[in-house]
Amino acid sequence: MASQWEELEKWMKGQKLPSGFDLFRDPSWVENYVRGMVSKALPAVGSALGTGVADVSETKRYVTVVYPVDAGADLSRLRVLVREDKMRIDGLPGGKSETVKLPTLVLPDRATAILEGNALTVKMLKRTGRKKVADVGIVKRG
Repeated sequence: MASQWEELEKWMKGQKLPSGFDLFRDPSWVENYVRGMVSKALPAVGSALGTGVADVSETKRYVTVVYPVDAGADLSRLRVLVREDKMRIDGLPGGKSETVKLPTLVLPDRATAILEGNALTVKMLKRTGRKKVADVGIVKRG
């Protein structure tokens, strides 16, 4: 007879969830999983959580987010906040905000935002993951 723990692990595999220590490597799976479940169960609530109006693209050097802005939006209230792993647009109609998870890390202080027509375009320079190399001296013993 299978234990309750084994049944839980079997269920998690069926849900395509990470297992073991993989859970701690990228905790964003929880957010994505819950967002997906809420969106399926309650579409109106899912849209309030920010389920993807933004168009996210990336090139070799940049991540670009294009977000449609209503013609009636108060531009003096719009605010773009960029963090290495996500960005948030505040001041949307109805006091709403939209959070966009970025596909890769960026340099927040190098971001630019341009409002053209009804589209807000935020362009962010990717953070390069240059790997450091060190010349390690060898000590001979004995």
